Amino acid sequence: MSTQSTGCACIVRTMRREVFDSTAIASAGYDADTAVLEIEFGSGGVYRYLLVPPRVWRELREAESPGRYFAESVRGRFPEEWVP
Repeated sequence: MSTQSTGCACIVRTMRREVFDSTAIASAGYDADTAVLEIEFGSGGVYRYLLVPPRVWRELREAESPGRYFAESVRGRFPEEWVP
């Protein structure tokens, strides 16, 4: 994850994401240093999931259906925040 100034008093953090072959998940990335999983959904919304162990990122990347894996193993299990 890197930081970038937007010219205001705030800092916007960006995360490198990988494109997923999924109708539900357009792209996703993981920062092992902060245990943050960031997902861009097919609808265009971006959310960050906090306190996510590396195993979850690995399993999401390897899942036959990333959307199903997300629904069963991520949604509702970790604190989340919307990324504007």
